[in-house]
Amino acid sequence: MSFNGGQLRIVLAVPLYPKPFPNINCSINIPVLVLIKKYSKMKIAYISTSLPTECGIATFNANLFLAINQHKTVSNDSFVVALSDSEELKAYNYPPEVKYIIRQNNQKDYLRAADYVNTSQVDACIIEHEFGIYGGESGLYVLSLMARINKPIITILHTVLKQPSYVQQTIIQQIAKRSAKIVVMSQKAIGFLTSIYNIPKSKIKYIEHGVADLEPPTTNPIKNAYPFKDKKVLFTFGLISRNKGLETAISALPEIIKQHPDSIYVVLGNTHPGVVKNVGEEYRDSLKRLARKLDVEKHLVFVNKFVDEKELHHYLSAADIYITPYLNEAQITSGTLSYAVGAGAAVISTPYWHAQELLSNNRGLLFDFQDSQQLATLVNDLFAHPSKLNQLKYNAYRYGLSLRWPNIGKNYIAVLQEAIQETERASLQGKPIIDADSMPTFNLSHVKRLTDDTGIVQHAKYGIPNLKEGYCLDDNARALIMALMAFKQYKSREALELLPVYLSYIQYMQREDGNFRNFLSFDRNYLDEVGSEDSFGRTIWSLGYLINHAPNNSYKEFATELFLKSVPHFSQLQHLRGVTNTIIGLYHYLVINPHHVEMMTEMQQLVDPLVKAYENNSNKQWQWFEQQLTYDNALLPLALLCHYQITKEEKSFTIAKKTLDFLTEKTLGKGYLNPVGNNGWLKKNEPMALYDQQAIETMAMVLVYFKAYEITKELKYMHHLYQSYQWFLGENSLNLPLYDHETKGCADGLQALGVNRNQGAESTLAYLISHLVVFKALEIEYKYLADDNKIKEDILEN
Repeated sequence: MSFNGGQLRIVLAVPLYPKPFPNINCSINIPVLVLIKKYSKMKIAYISTSLPTECGIATFNANLFLAINQHKTVSNDSFVVALSDSEELKAYNYPPEVKYIIRQNNQKDYLRAADYVNTSQVDACIIEHEFGIYGGESGLYVLSLMARINKPIITILHTVLKQPSYVQQTIIQQIAKRSAKIVVMSQKAIGFLTSIYNIPKSKIKYIEHGVADLEPPTTNPIKNAYPFKDKKVLFTFGLISRNKGLETAISALPEIIKQHPDSIYVVLGNTHPGVVKNVGEEYRDSLKRLARKLDVEKHLVFVNKFVDEKELHHYLSAADIYITPYLNEAQITSGTLSYAVGAGAAVISTPYWHAQELLSNNRGLLFDFQDSQQLATLVNDLFAHPSKLNQLKYNAYRYGLSLRWPNIGKNYIAVLQEAIQETERASLQGKPIIDADSMPTFNLSHVKRLTDDTGIVQHAKYGIPNLKEGYCLDDNARALIMALMAFKQYKSREALELLPVYLSYIQYMQREDGNFRNFLSFDRNYLDEVGSEDSFGRTIWSLGYLINHAPNNSYKEFATELFLKSVPHFSQLQHLRGVTNTIIGLYHYLVINPHHVEMMTEMQQLVDPLVKAYENNSNKQWQWFEQQLTYDNALLPLALLCHYQITKEEKSFTIAKKTLDFLTEKTLGKGYLNPVGNNGWLKKNEPMALYDQQAIETMAMVLVYFKAYEITKELKYMHHLYQSYQWFLGENSLNLPLYDHETKGCADGLQALGVNRNQGAESTLAYLISHLVVFKALEIEYKYLADDNKIKEDILEN
């Protein structure tokens, strides 16, 4: 029994028997009664900047908090987690609803705040998003916060960019991934999210910006005081910065004053704190100089203060015309514009995105960007025709009634309830281990971009092949494996067409003595005489895999010829990674040729030093083959599992299991894959290097967990396999995806400050191989679920 989402849930379950299949470590439960009823009020956590911070989002969230909390279905225990731009926790005198503070640039605060939310028995969390209010590049730290929160999240996007940077686009995509619902305040934003960010429309909710629930005052103290008294007032309010375009309105004043000399332009608001910090009052001073130059300084008044909502409503009600002269269209939401319409102001605005929507149907007038002459003409026309002016005010007022906060609060409550209910239904239904819907469609576009008639180019600059770096044997061996897997999984003709390219490269790099060179320049000149043991082992793996999975006999025969020619070099291998790769290649060869005694002997002779390395270096606390974990770590237990499958040698299985459990403890202990970083490795009795994390390490984890599940049928390995794969899609220490949905390539690594944007062959092939392994595992899971459901149906029928 548990309480959540304003509901009491009671679930009774009858276990069938502890082990439905003798080799599967799980149990099956049949829910026989699910009772859900109304029990308590919703408790909501809000994450946002907060008053008294002079910030539009802080004001918005304060109003939203009040609008939602006044509803009878919402608990008074709802609270705010405040984002602060100060390192001092007591820098602001926050209102009582603020229960926790996140210092903008303190990463640990985000994790602690998430833990606070998770343990506060809230039913859902509302996150206000604007890139600038979170720490890290473009507000990257918000992803760590969201990844750790285990409640339904509703994210309100205050900015949706038409031309985002790579990091900004990635952040919004990850926010959408981790949110139950996304709320935007304009229709244009919905179009951007679906077309630019590829966010499903079903996840997006459109709720307009709320406005004050106030009527125009009968007696307005602002109207009867300086500078409003006996004046025709043009008005703008908000934090002042250059993108506001106030110089356009000032430049219109001479023409306006010619016809209406009692006109005055009032600008209410402080200069944006970020602007003051960097350049002081430079912009405000430049506006004053412009007014003096145009001889209109007596008609320009700055009111330098931040006002509350009631006083702002008085200002808006006292003004004759409200102006927003922004400089460009890239304004998806304007709180100031919404407040003006809500107050029944006559609005003239440049045609930025939000203005185009909100002022349609004669709720306001538009003029071209930086066109002061057009603005002056519109103002003079309205002053000359009071009926037009009053009609605009009436239209704005009538529309503004629907925007008042009590109405907007009800809309948010509906979204909250929907998100909570969807989350509850999903938890009752249970989730598959592997979520196929969240996986990108398999695509070879980037591989084909990197591949020419010689082979696959090893490096790329961003998504463009870097031909200067030429080719290497390692990547062509991996490409051969990937192409074979793709053909086997999807019957992909384009993958089949790539096979001879990669195989011919391997053949071209084999020396007369059977060993292999590694590097080849773009003009096909050898760059080394003998390649590394790693490249040798990976090539043996690829040839063994081709022998095991050849699409036709000629491929198999060609691969066998190259494979057998290299055998004399097996005994010369000294390094464990070269040894393990070769063992895996021998495994595939022996699957097809189980009675080849010589190859069995070769495999055993390679396994012996691997076992000895474990025995010499391991103890109770350090279950590993060496005194440090470096790269391709998971291939070591994978090689022993392959040996066990061929020989049924229990010692290999035992060591493989112990070392895999040790590796799992070190890299999956936080609930997501944290591979050993290249920048320092993991030395015995020392902290693990977190970065740089490499894609091939993740691929090796996916492969070893698949093999472990294949042998043991323990579902934990299926979970670990999918957890590891999710590293590519953003389930990692930075919550950033490495797979690029645009190029179909994979970033070259995860670094302390973000992803390595280059998308070379190694990382892209590692992703694609991992993807193919996960889909193979998915087939197994489907079969298991089908068997599971059949058992349930049989029991229910009987």
